[in-house]
Amino acid sequence: MQTIYFKGQPCHTYGEPPAVGQAAPAFHLTAPDLSDCSLDTFAGKRIVLNLFPSLDTEVCARSVRRFNEEAAKLEDTAVVCVSMDLPFAMGRFCTLEGINGVTFASAFRSPLFGQNYGVMMTDGPLAGLLARAVMIIDKNRKIEYVELVGEITHEPDYKAALSTLR
Repeated sequence: MQTIYFKGQPCHTYGEPPAVGQAAPAFHLTAPDLSDCSLDTFAGKRIVLNLFPSLDTEVCARSVRRFNEEAAKLEDTAVVCVSMDLPFAMGRFCTLEGINGVTFASAFRSPLFGQNYGVMMTDGPLAGLLARAVMIIDKNRKIEYVELVGEITHEPDYKAALSTLR
């Protein structure tokens, strides 16, 4: 269990994020077209998991835009934006924002995703949603970078994540 904060109020996560060097847990998420999105979907690519509570907050939307602008341009790299938002909302967001360089995946059918990646919030006002985090998985399916953002209302450290990718 990790302690994070929402507007200064302590919240906790289920378990711990995987450690750098550890094998990435398998996952099965739902894409905006309701198809399956899994770790195997991105074979041969590094994966940036951009995890957040909901696209309906400005901080989450900014992180999607930023990774769409920067990380999605990198060769052999897939940016996967994951939240508990419904796939329909994700599709609407992509259309309205002109987002086309990242993959959206909903964990709404996959509560084990948040548990296996140590980002499911167990208490506080956002209980049941995913915490804000960035994880990078290398081509061999090992965790290469982990940031669990301490204050949910803050953006992730883009510079650190992007430097890991370069």
